[in-house]
Amino acid sequence: MGYEVLPILNDIPILHYLGIAIDILLVWYVIYKLIMVVRGTKAVQLLKGITVIIVVRMLSQYLGLSTLQWLMDQALTWGFLAIIIIFQPELRRALEQLGRGRLFSRSGLPGEEDPEVTVEAIVKATDYMAKRRIGALMSIEKETGMSDYIETGISLNSRISSELLINLFIPNTPLHDGAVIIQKNQVAAAACYLPLSESPFISKELGTRHRAALGISEVTDSLTIIVSEETGNVSVARNGELHRNLSQDELRDILQKELYTQTKAVSSNRWQWRGKKDG
Repeated sequence: MGYEVLPILNDIPILHYLGIAIDILLVWYVIYKLIMVVRGTKAVQLLKGITVIIVVRMLSQYLGLSTLQWLMDQALTWGFLAIIIIFQPELRRALEQLGRGRLFSRSGLPGEEDPEVTVEAIVKATDYMAKRRIGALMSIEKETGMSDYIETGISLNSRISSELLINLFIPNTPLHDGAVIIQKNQVAAAACYLPLSESPFISKELGTRHRAALGISEVTDSLTIIVSEETGNVSVARNGELHRNLSQDELRDILQKELYTQTKAVSSNRWQWRGKKDG
């Protein structure tokens, strides 16, 4: 019986199927690396919007909504050009990384996931600068990536501390002008440029730092802390809103609510999932 099976095995093009398997694995690896490039950027929200358009297109066809279906068809027809225009920063970054040989290498900050250290460092530094009326602008990355804005400044990738934050904003130093961006509990870059808000409802007494803080909060979900150089008042911008004249305790509460509590919830969910898996 075994002798009859051997000729059949010899007729199977094993190399052909092996080549197909390798081809599929390489394609999936390339797709995975492209997802890693897009992850943590504004492109994620845009991809969600495209997904909504596709779902609406399918539902309109199923329900017989001809006008809505025609609109979705037009959106998808011209979607290719729209993707090139919308994802221009991400495509440029991917090509740059490919040219540097970094697209298929491990990237990202190795920082420790300890928001308590970040909170205390920011509160201590903010209190020091507020008492001495040292202007400061610190933006903390959350879900929406800030790589585009990090590239406008000087890369640091340093462990966060109150001493470092204070030194970065000392007047007449090379990095004091601009924003500090905190990413993964590390100081990613300093002297960064943030987009200014064009809202007509901003108080005339607020300066460029507050407009920049509101501007970045309008396009990302970041949390931005401002120390006024004129008054020493501390403010926080988030979701397009400005919370002014905060005390040290109020600032700590906001930071803990936005960073510490959220991280604790994610960590708890992971442990619960692992416990169910082990059980």
